[in-house]
Amino acid sequence: MSLYCGIACRRKSFWYFRLLSTYVAKTRYLFELKEDDDACKKAQQTGAFYLFHSLAPLLQKSGHQYQAPRHSLLELERLLAKFGQDTQRIEDSVLIGCSDQHEAWFALDLGLTSSSSQNAALQKPEMETELKGSFTELTKALFQLNTKDASLLTMAQALLRWHDAHQFCSRSGQPTKKNMAGSKRVCPSNKIIYYPQMAPVVITLVSDGTRCLLARQSSFPKGMYSALAGFCDIGESLEEAVRREVAEEVGLEVERLQYSASQHWPFPNSSLMIACHATVKPGQTEIQVNLKELEAAGWFSHDEVATALRKKSPYTQQQDGTFWLPPKLAIAHQLIKEWVEKPSCSTLPA
Repeated sequence: MSLYCGIACRRKSFWYFRLLSTYVAKTRYLFELKEDDDACKKAQQTGAFYLFHSLAPLLQKSGHQYQAPRHSLLELERLLAKFGQDTQRIEDSVLIGCSDQHEAWFALDLGLTSSSSQNAALQKPEMETELKGSFTELTKALFQLNTKDASLLTMAQALLRWHDAHQFCSRSGQPTKKNMAGSKRVCPSNKIIYYPQMAPVVITLVSDGTRCLLARQSSFPKGMYSALAGFCDIGESLEEAVRREVAEEVGLEVERLQYSASQHWPFPNSSLMIACHATVKPGQTEIQVNLKELEAAGWFSHDEVATALRKKSPYTQQQDGTFWLPPKLAIAHQLIKEWVEKPSCSTLPA
């Protein structure tokens, strides 16, 4: 028995360290590409490119799903040449990841112009015809993409948007220059380095022990309810931001809270969604909706929320007047699902 356990443990350890070493190797390879322009340019030779136009990714419809095609450097150079563009435009691309085999992945926007580029934006209809796809707003397509493409495209869009908005130094007013990977921009006149940033946002599912609180903004699709969310203020801790947002939006005082998970979210700009569970003080559950922040809010039972989670087609208008929840890819969905499946989320430790 002990011999069997020893063999099993060694096998488990082998596969664990093999997986770990693959991750470490990828991470260090990406770090090298971010720090070494020559290495990054070399990686483009064998890499793959995701294309955008004015921050909308090129997608191809496949049944009820979208797929994001990738293009080699040679294909991209031929495309640019066909439309009379200088291949130097490829230097506007940003690094967004790599495969286990170290094939580097990049994103390039053909509809944006940089301060250092003389190329005009390429026309969208002609590009779509040539590429046999369509440049689709990510807000419309995100939940119809597979997890890998969704993660890469949201990161790509966030980086492309940041570079488009930070082409000039805030101190000197001079054009900044991106490095080859797009991991930073530098002002040549004063050497100030700018790094891409994202804003922290707390998203909190409030419970009174048996019910959870869901709310909606007027901008939400009809019938959709979600957890409370808001940006962290400068100087706040995570806990302070949660308590303030709950008090501001629904007039309740949080007694206990617990971190759940986090997620990058590209809308409207790049944000880090920090998901938490929270409970309110016993007997203090009367909601006072801040109508400047929310359209509506209410308490929902475990059965009501569980039923909403089981709905297969939330995008269609509900005829029975019931509500629906954010799609599975959104961290709000995972937070609500966690509350339904784990009763401990309703009775958090102090």
